[in-house]
Amino acid sequence: MVGLSSGEKHFIQGGIAQDLRSDGRKRLTYRPISIETGVIPQANGSARVRVGATEVIASVKAELSKPNPLQPNKGKVSIFVECSPTAAPMFQGRGGEELSVELSVALQRSFLGGKSGAGAGINLSSLIVVEGKICWDLYIDGLVLSSDGNLLDVLGAAIKAALSDTGIPKVNVNAATSPEEPAEVDISDEEFFKFDTSGVPVIVTLTKVGRHYIADATSEEESQMSSAISCSINKHGNICGLTKRGGSGLDPSVILDMISVGKHVSEQLMMELDSKISAAEACETE
Repeated sequence: MVGLSSGEKHFIQGGIAQDLRSDGRKRLTYRPISIETGVIPQANGSARVRVGATEVIASVKAELSKPNPLQPNKGKVSIFVECSPTAAPMFQGRGGEELSVELSVALQRSFLGGKSGAGAGINLSSLIVVEGKICWDLYIDGLVLSSDGNLLDVLGAAIKAALSDTGIPKVNVNAATSPEEPAEVDISDEEFFKFDTSGVPVIVTLTKVGRHYIADATSEEESQMSSAISCSINKHGNICGLTKRGGSGLDPSVILDMISVGKHVSEQLMMELDSKISAAEACETE
């Protein structure tokens, strides 16, 4: 938790009420975003994202596996987050473990939709090699290096960038001579296909402080929140996932208004992330 004096609290709350935050931003403005891709050579895809003083790394590892019998035409994705104990004092011990689980669950919900897969922002069908027999499993790991608020949005941006950087080997399958024999699989070391990220959403968290809500809250601003809503929104403006934090309840009309504002904010964020990701990939190939 961030320890603030009563004067500092009033300064933060007063600035938000006047649409002029302590770092000079307006309520719905993000801090500067920097993106670097290909930071982990042994991964299929990776990215480092920094937003203000919050910095994270995301990596993607692809492995062949068998599809879930209940979803034979879909591959599998798992997301796990680790908070480095050196990133913030609250990450030491059980605090970091609990936050890691909370972030992992929120990211699963944001990118993969419900248990049925409805609303998923990642196309699991594209991970199928042989329906019902062979698929790709994507293991997505996030590491929080430093934290100054808005971790979920920054991790979401890093995952989107890492998926855009992901190359999945082409697979040739030789059919088995009998149903009992496993098919022969030849994984190429030279040919890869880029993972399709056209449907991958961005995550926008709106933090309610007093009567107003802000985007990309710092740790100090988060310490003054009554509640927060995180929406994962794709480029078509569709909601892929929704997460609420904070103990204060929200009127349904307020939630709908926050979602509407989140959609508006997501358009600009999506454009900026796509531009930064393209620039990072161009630097990587030079």
